[in-house]
Amino acid sequence: MKRYIRIATVFICVFLFFVLLPEGCGNSTRQTQEKIETADQVDSGGAGTAETAIADQEKTGSGSTDTGTAKNGTADQEKTEAGTTGSGTTEAGAAGTTEAGVSADTTNQVSVVMVGDMLLHTRVQESGLQTDGTYNFDYLFKNITTDIKNADISIVNEEAILGGSELGLSGYPSFNGPFEVGDAIVKAGFDVVLHATNHALDKGTEGILSCLNFWEKNYPDMGILGINDSQKMRDTIYVIEKNNIKIAILNYTFSTNGITIPKDMPYCVNMLDKDLIEKDIIKAKEQADFIIVCPHWGTEYSLEATKMQKDWSQFFADQGVNLVIGTHPHVIEPITWIEGSNGGKMLVYYSIGNFVNATSGTGPGTGNRMVGGMAQITIEKDGKDKVYIKDYGVTPLVTQLEENGKITTYKLSEYSDQLGQENQILKQDPDFSYVYCKELCKKVFGDLYTGD
Repeated sequence: MKRYIRIATVFICVFLFFVLLPEGCGNSTRQTQEKIETADQVDSGGAGTAETAIADQEKTGSGSTDTGTAKNGTADQEKTEAGTTGSGTTEAGAAGTTEAGVSADTTNQVSVVMVGDMLLHTRVQESGLQTDGTYNFDYLFKNITTDIKNADISIVNEEAILGGSELGLSGYPSFNGPFEVGDAIVKAGFDVVLHATNHALDKGTEGILSCLNFWEKNYPDMGILGINDSQKMRDTIYVIEKNNIKIAILNYTFSTNGITIPKDMPYCVNMLDKDLIEKDIIKAKEQADFIIVCPHWGTEYSLEATKMQKDWSQFFADQGVNLVIGTHPHVIEPITWIEGSNGGKMLVYYSIGNFVNATSGTGPGTGNRMVGGMAQITIEKDGKDKVYIKDYGVTPLVTQLEENGKITTYKLSEYSDQLGQENQILKQDPDFSYVYCKELCKKVFGDLYTGD
């Protein structure tokens, strides 16, 4: 009898196993599908959570703007009619993800990084002089080379004309840099060099032509913007295509420091001129999916954007520009979103400060010039061919003036109290320190800077 009871028990267990298990498995599968659907909704601009759904309804109904800030590298994805979104990254510049934690297909994404002013003060140039009389500036980029090479598009603002030794090397106030700076820029992995600055005519048209000849002869594939040797070059829109996304990059300056544009070369420097820029943007829209404008503008050493910068930003937004990254103030300024007249949104980095410099300035605030930022943006194209900003952030940088005369730039995340104490800028501004740099970034970048 006991034997029959055991057999019956086994039979019942087997029966329950085959009847009930599929239902349990089915529930698990549905939960997984729900997670995937949520991720797909976020990636496609839909609501990943109830909070997101409400936000999307508000944006659709009222046209409210995004603040453009997010903590811990998460993306608050939001597509507008102009195809832009808002998100943020941490100090280290880590790429954000969607709220569901699922990254999009990188074959339809382009990562862009840009560093600010390369101010070739005399001390910076002398730091590259080798014992054999040659120059080498590779060390300027040694701490960010990986970031530059890993990005799909890397941009640098070369403040000074690279006219070469034959024109006489010089620092402030009338710059002329050695060609070897260009060699180092290429070796570091940059794709685009911006030359529309207030120092573009420091050596006249001879400096511009010498600089352009260097790039064309040695690195013909490098994107050189802002200065031109012909009207045709001036009127050509620079477009770079990566991962099935075409990106136009435009570069202009507000000034040439009082040096008159020569009548025989009126096209030699791209100036901030609304009529010309409006025509450029129209052409850029015809050729590209996404437009970046890099203006040289603002007021030196101001930690806030000026009315001039804000007015120009509104103009760019109204024309349908997607992203603006500014230079010239030599200090960092806020990052924000601006809504254009068509309802589209444009991300603005008002100033990313200096990448490298050796200022002779002294007194309170001089240390601000040692802190710059590396802008980091991820651009994405969705299944409907809308192109928008998926993620954005900034990695703070610090120029280090060493006692031996060498100069390099560190990420603030890799900086330290010891390095701050060793930075020779202390002789010019005793307030400078590692903590000083962190507090400055928090003040200017707000929530985009999360600290260590």
